[in-house]
Amino acid sequence: MAGNGLRAAGGVVKKTAKRAASGGFSGIEFHKSKGQHILKNPLVVQSIVDKAGIKSTDVVLEIGPGTGNLTMKLLERAKKVIAVEYDHRMVLELQRRVQGTPHAAHLQVIQGDVLKVQLPYFDLCVANIPYQISSPLTFKLLAHKPVFRAAIIMFQHEFAMRLVAKAADPMYCRLAVNTQLLARVNHLLKVGKNNFRPPPKVDSSVVRIEPRHPPPPVNFLEWDGLVRLCFGRKNKTLGAIFRQSNTLQLLERNFKLYQALSTPAMPDTTQDTLSAAVNRMATDEPENDTESVADMDMDSQAVQGHTSKKNSKYSEEFKARILAVLQDSDYSEKRSAKLCQDDFLQLLSVFNAAGIHFA
Repeated sequence: MAGNGLRAAGGVVKKTAKRAASGGFSGIEFHKSKGQHILKNPLVVQSIVDKAGIKSTDVVLEIGPGTGNLTMKLLERAKKVIAVEYDHRMVLELQRRVQGTPHAAHLQVIQGDVLKVQLPYFDLCVANIPYQISSPLTFKLLAHKPVFRAAIIMFQHEFAMRLVAKAADPMYCRLAVNTQLLARVNHLLKVGKNNFRPPPKVDSSVVRIEPRHPPPPVNFLEWDGLVRLCFGRKNKTLGAIFRQSNTLQLLERNFKLYQALSTPAMPDTTQDTLSAAVNRMATDEPENDTESVADMDMDSQAVQGHTSKKNSKYSEEFKARILAVLQDSDYSEKRSAKLCQDDFLQLLSVFNAAGIHFA
């Protein structure tokens, strides 16, 4: 055996294990740290394109096109494809693949961080994204205007299951409640890790997200405040959650502020409020998709941490008001983990009607 290769007839064959392990393709090494897992199975690519329901008049946004396996199939059906790619090496490879073909005139490549660039108009989003940006990207898309028809996105399987989870499902969490307030979400197909190069450590799933248009008439910052509080301890009863001293102090402070303003609070459904709320939803969701389900729920201190136990003071009259709202609406003994969208909307409504606010 030679020092840097294997002895073979006619000379020394250099080792190529390192490049193979990194998933090299056309001289490109893929970086797992950047979430570069290229979908290599043409049958899965075709299935995603088929399920996307692309029209010949559609402008399709693709995020993280990589070497263009999915891009080329999208170009066969769409009027135009806008590909956002962070890695300049992938940009060059993508441009090389379409050079000299009829597809070249229908592809626009934007090099940059998709979380920072201003996205142009598009009808559909079809993408195999880096897993580490799953949550912030989902909410950035949901805040995008004008509203697009649907997003068909490849997520890590566990993250996808959290997105589509319903009340009483063990995976049910703030991510599911917030996403499903703003969109209809459906699981399309599961994709094994061996369909990628290099293969990730976990399986993936394709999810379809259809934004609700118009969005529900709710103050999104109030909604986020309530849901954040409820899912701080999702398996406790609401009566127990709202008896906590820090919670009562925070809510009483809001109560007195609204009373001082002497102006009835109206649902604020403006785009600015929606954008502010989804930014909070995105940044507060765990971005490490390998966390256990028990770790997915945000600690209630995220909402209640403005005060210390030493200074936690509230009036008994206000506590009685809070508990009366829960008892009169029959929510005192219910748990967040089993409440559906309509329950949270009703809960927010009865609290607001009693002058209690969460933002």
